[in-house]
Amino acid sequence: MTEALFRADSYRRETPATVLAADRGGIALDRTVFYPQGGGQGGDQGDLILDGGETVAIVNTVYASDRKTILHVPAEGAALPAAGENLVARIDWGRRYRRMRAHTALHLLSVVLPYPVTGGSVGEGEGRLDFDCEALLDKAEVELKLNELIVRDAPVTSRWISDEELAANPALVKTMAVKPPTGTGRVRLIAIENLDLQPCGGTHVARTAEIGRASVTQIEKKGKLNRRVRIALVEA
Repeated sequence: MTEALFRADSYRRETPATVLAADRGGIALDRTVFYPQGGGQGGDQGDLILDGGETVAIVNTVYASDRKTILHVPAEGAALPAAGENLVARIDWGRRYRRMRAHTALHLLSVVLPYPVTGGSVGEGEGRLDFDCEALLDKAEVELKLNELIVRDAPVTSRWISDEELAANPALVKTMAVKPPTGTGRVRLIAIENLDLQPCGGTHVARTAEIGRASVTQIEKKGKLNRRVRIALVEA
């Protein structure tokens, strides 16, 4: 079982860790700052820095089949550390931070467009949500409203509730296709003060102003009852 440090602190960039097991499918650590692929957000990349100074490049991070162990997938040909070896796990921070900003922006997009979400993905500085919606959406209007929420600089926080509390409050779940994982006894909520509250296991910025300006790059009609909205961060 891997201790997921990113859930308590998305800004933590590295941690000392001990190797639990290692093969070409992935390197399991007792603790990590690497986010594993899931919930529409890609897995982190980065490096494992061994005691001797050697570096193992990590090209993806995924969950093992038990959903409790996190596997760091090494680059092809990289030497594997031994079980019991101590190292430092360090993420590619620039890549992670762009994903954090985009992910929080998508939560705000779901406020601007209060329709059931049927799909989505978080990329590096961009992302998309699919909505169960037949209304015609104006790209400029959606973008204006999204950026009005971003500049409020609202705090973004997380807390945990029980599976029973979630079951008693089904309106918290906006996603139709992907339900929040239950069965562990608790579910993580992401709150954007006075704007949004929903289950989410991903990484987010601490305040909405960190997102910076966002652009609505495309709105696609994917069917009679489906609108796909794509956004991208506008870098200075």
